[in-house]
Order: sequence, then C-alpha cells, then structure tokens
Amino acid sequence: MDKKDLQQKLDPLAYAVTQENATEQPFTGQYDDFYQKGIYVDVVSGEPLFSSRAKFDAGCGWPAFSQPIKKRSVKEKADFSHGMHRTEVRSKDADSHLGHVFNDGPKDAGGLRYCINSAALKFIPVTEMEQAGYGDYLDQVE
Repeated sequence: MDKKDLQQKLDPLAYAVTQENATEQPFTGQYDDFYQKGIYVDVVSGEPLFSSRAKFDAGCGWPAFSQPIKKRSVKEKADFSHGMHRTEVRSKDADSHLGHVFNDGPKDAGGLRYCINSAALKFIPVTEMEQAGYGDYLDQVE
C-alpha cells in the first residue's frame, strides 16, 4: 500500500505513529487502560502482534505487553533518537513503527516491557476473533 492510500486508510495519528515514527502522548491512547480479552493487530496490515494475556499495567502511559504473540511478528531496531539508545519495535510485515521494548518488565514473564502506541494497534475482541479470521490465535487469549 502506498503512502497516499495509507493516509486515506489511517487517521492522522495512526499514520504519524506507524509511518513517521511519532509517539502518542502518554495516557491518551485508547488501549492504555484497557483490559478486554482479545488480540491486538497492526493497524496497517492486520498482522497479529500482541495478546491481552500478555498485557499488563506498567504505569508508563502506553499499553505494555510482556511478549508478542510470535517473536517473529515483530522486529527490533536500534534507535538513537532523542539523545538516548533504545530498541525500537516494528511490525515484520508492514514495517509499522509500534513503539519500543525495555528490559524492566515483569521478571516472571521474561522481564521485557513492549511499550506500544495505541494508535499503531487495532483490538480484536475474543468474541470476534473467529469471524475476523484470527481463530488460530484463540489459544493465545484463553
């Protein structure tokens, strides 16, 4: 999908986050304080990324997950912007900027915190997963 099509498909914030590496303001994203059962997919491609089972309240202002559904569904990249070294997280298929991963997550869940912009995600409730074509991922939620 080219940039013009993406600008028509996505709202301005989702476009800025996924295509221009922007970051939504903390505590403003729709999935920050959101705990329904289901999966989170890439807003651009629909690629399954994170499960509600791996979501936790990190208090950071963005949705936080202990792990992706599949490690290969995300790719990590060194990010030296803003005068610091972080690890950026991007979706594998659409190459959407999602957020960053840090090593201060829950120790009992592997110690990682995937800090992800709500604007980069679309939530699929568990009750709609089968119909939406994500039935293979029900075991990740229940």
